[in-house]
Amino acid sequence: MVTPAATQSFNRFSNLWTVAQWNSSITESVNQGYAHKALLLFRQMKQNGLEPNNLTFPSVAKACSKLLNLKYSQIVHTHVVKSRFQADLFVQTSVVDMYVKCSQLGFAYNLFSRMPQRDVASWNSMILGFAQLGFVDRVVSLFCEMGIEGIRADSVTVIGLTHSALSLKDLKMLESIHSFGIKIGIDTDVSVSNTWIAAYAKCGEFGLAETVFDGIDKGLKTAVSWNSMIAGYAHFEQCSKAVGFFKKMLRGGFRADLSTILSLLSSCVQPEVLFHGKLIHAHGIQVGCDSDIQVINTLISMYSKCGDIGSARYLFDNMLGKTRVSWTAMIAGYAEKGDLDEATTLFSAMEAVGEKPDLVTIIALMSGCGQTGALELGKWIDTYATANGLKDNLMVCNALIDVYAKCGSMDNARELFYTMPEKSLVSWTTLIAGCALNGEFKEALGLFFQMVELGLKPNHITFLAVLQACNHAGFLEKGWECFNLMTKVYKINPGLDHYSCMADLLGRKGRLKEAFEFIQNMPLKPDVGIWSVLLSACKIHQNVVIGECVAYHLFELEPQTAVPYVQMANIYASAGKWDRVAAIRTMMKCNKAIKSPGKSLVQVNGKTHEFTVEDRCHPEGLLIYETLENLALQMKE
Repeated sequence: MVTPAATQSFNRFSNLWTVAQWNSSITESVNQGYAHKALLLFRQMKQNGLEPNNLTFPSVAKACSKLLNLKYSQIVHTHVVKSRFQADLFVQTSVVDMYVKCSQLGFAYNLFSRMPQRDVASWNSMILGFAQLGFVDRVVSLFCEMGIEGIRADSVTVIGLTHSALSLKDLKMLESIHSFGIKIGIDTDVSVSNTWIAAYAKCGEFGLAETVFDGIDKGLKTAVSWNSMIAGYAHFEQCSKAVGFFKKMLRGGFRADLSTILSLLSSCVQPEVLFHGKLIHAHGIQVGCDSDIQVINTLISMYSKCGDIGSARYLFDNMLGKTRVSWTAMIAGYAEKGDLDEATTLFSAMEAVGEKPDLVTIIALMSGCGQTGALELGKWIDTYATANGLKDNLMVCNALIDVYAKCGSMDNARELFYTMPEKSLVSWTTLIAGCALNGEFKEALGLFFQMVELGLKPNHITFLAVLQACNHAGFLEKGWECFNLMTKVYKINPGLDHYSCMADLLGRKGRLKEAFEFIQNMPLKPDVGIWSVLLSACKIHQNVVIGECVAYHLFELEPQTAVPYVQMANIYASAGKWDRVAAIRTMMKCNKAIKSPGKSLVQVNGKTHEFTVEDRCHPEGLLIYETLENLALQMKE
């Protein structure tokens, strides 16, 4: 605690300080993270009658940047204008950078454009500012102007350009920037290499990312280099690759930091990697970052996504200082699990403690409505979003269209879509997918071609929705037309889901040989899903020969899954091959294949009830089954 006597002593001695001493104290405060203290020192310096110089203003501007405070920034700028250093290049660049950091690109560019002299640092401030906010055209334009003025680009320029390419996920642009960086000789700068690693990894180009990583001298690799690779794998939820790279990192003598733990945890999103998630949690405790709020929030999300909702809730209940992110992560966990009762209870508790839900919270809750068909809750969220000013957000509207479509209320989905003042590609894709889901196939195709005519470029998700519409409707020619449009016109590489749709469509039409050859000629390795749709088609059309080939692949991929055994047994039974039916059943027992029971969700008065086959455990089971028997008798009559 600072005593009045100590303050008086400081003020007495500070009157004797020179400008250089004030500058030293201000700079030290900023560098140690005490931005407010730096601004107070600046004010005291002025009150003592001393005039700041060209070394004072950059430090004070940096303090404003750290606080992201526009009001303070404008006050400092006013002091600069009144001083004799307003035309100083170093001072002007620091003010431009201050406005950029406060996301005030308009103010920054106005000042930048009036600067009589500009060096590479001035240009870099503007390039980084526009790059971070995604204004790629402005970045490219500034870069060209910079070259015309004879300013040589440096490592910071290339980092800014790389951020722009990453925001577009433009691999060709990224490769061009990489070549440019090599040409001007900054490829040996580890900060540039780390930026390229992160950019290539987040574009899914792990081969190129590893090439850059391996090209860094062993003695120059930093924790950031390793974290960039791990974060890239985590971005694509490739847990085993992320953990594998982490093990190499430890063997290389590097320690995990907060960034490492967060990336590793975010890569664990499936129940089968829960064990990895627990090990990473334990390692986080070892390195001492388990009490960090970001780590706890990520842990809640990780445990929820991996199916261990109990551990997620334990962490949530025992954490101090819950944030909006904490509440949202826990609500999302229950919503993804389909437990909307607990999700809505938490939503109400969140409001009760004064933590206001935001659009992420609302969207998390809505995801559960679509899964469980909870239309009434979806309508309530719609009303809540309108009352709280969240429905102006495009993401919220798109999520509501998705909820209405998945709950079978296409009239509500259409009404919302056509009243939206602004529609994105996601809006169109969501409605197209909704039409496909609800059997309105011609409307789905009509919307797709209308969207294309308006100049919107469909993506792989849009094409998946359209192919699903063609598949369910049996429109084989339209299906091929859309598939060729995707591959030949829009140059989109099909994923397994797209190939699966086409294989299913061919199978439904009885063209089993063509479907089998289509799968075999795919550039991707077929998965369980694509073989399963063909086996279903073989069952419908009672094709034993192709069915046997397909079943062989499924038995290899998932020997303990019961469905392909049952389907193949049915195919043999339809052909009267009872000895083979018995052989399949024996194989099923030997491989310990497990058949998961089907379940139904019924919502009554906002509460969800779950029933499995032959389930007699419900507390009101007697009344329920008595009512069902009465209904069955009435149907017979």
